[in-house]
Formats: sequence, C-alpha cells, structure tokens
Amino acid sequence: MTYTATALEDWITTNYSHQHIKTPQDINLTRIARWHHIYIHYREMPARYDIFGRFKCIVVDKRVSLEEQREQFFHELCHILRHAGHQSMLPEAFRELQEWDANRFVMYAALPYSMVTKYDFENPYLIQDLAYDFKVTEGLCKKRMEQIKRNLLSNQMIVAEQKAMYNWA
Repeated sequence: MTYTATALEDWITTNYSHQHIKTPQDINLTRIARWHHIYIHYREMPARYDIFGRFKCIVVDKRVSLEEQREQFFHELCHILRHAGHQSMLPEAFRELQEWDANRFVMYAALPYSMVTKYDFENPYLIQDLAYDFKVTEGLCKKRMEQIKRNLLSNQMIVAEQKAMYNWA
C-alpha cells in the first residue's frame, strides 16, 4: 500500500530536511524555533503566538504536560509560519480554516510520516511507543494513525477501482 502525502506534509518534510531533522529525537522545539527566529516563552497562561515587526514568539502554557506543550508549540508555530493576519480581526470562516490547518500541522510536524513508517503498525503498543518516542499525547498518536490508515485505505480503493476499470474495458 502506498501513502500519498499532502502538500502540507511535503512542506514540513522539506522544512525538516533543511534542518537535518531525521529522527524523533531530532524534533527539538528550541532548535526548530531558533531556525525560524522565534522565541519560546513558558508561562502560566494559555498558549498563543505574537508577532511584532520582526519579533516572533510562541507562548506555551507551562501548567500542562510536556506532551501537551509540544503540541501547543506546533499549533502556534503553524500560525506564525503559514497564516497572515491576526485571528481576532478575521471572519469566523477564516479563523476556522486556520485552526483546521494548525491542527493538521500539529499531526504532521509532531509525527512525520517518514519517521512513523519506521514503526511496526501491527505492534499492539504502537500508540504508546509513538507517544513515548515523539513526546506527544496518545490522543494525538491515535488521530495520526487513523489519518494514515484512511490515507492508505483510500489509495488501496483507488488502485482497486483502476484495476476494475482496466479489466472491464
């Protein structure tokens, strides 16, 4: 079965390649932030990002688990790297689209497919192993694995349809 990466996944893979990020251990928030000239602040407040001219920072809520902090970081990183405008000034539909994009970004940046494929998908402890190695929540790992399985199944169905059309003709 083949996996078809989204344009966003390809963008993240290319970005990671430029940063020499190849393993889960290489996914270092400080290093990624420095690469993009972003400051990280850990505060007792909800996560957010700020941009003032050339100054960019991500505020991560230090009251939550380290796994949730990583997920917050990637969510806010997406807003800085991919979105224009401040959400409070945008129409609701654009805000929702940006949030959808940021949630996808979190899955792809925290659990890149190129790294996840090194794991045995039949392992009954796959979710726990991914959560431990990538330092994210099991919930995120479950969502990512469901997304990967849907992608693989969709591609399998397309191939089957193409074969059926070819044999029918």
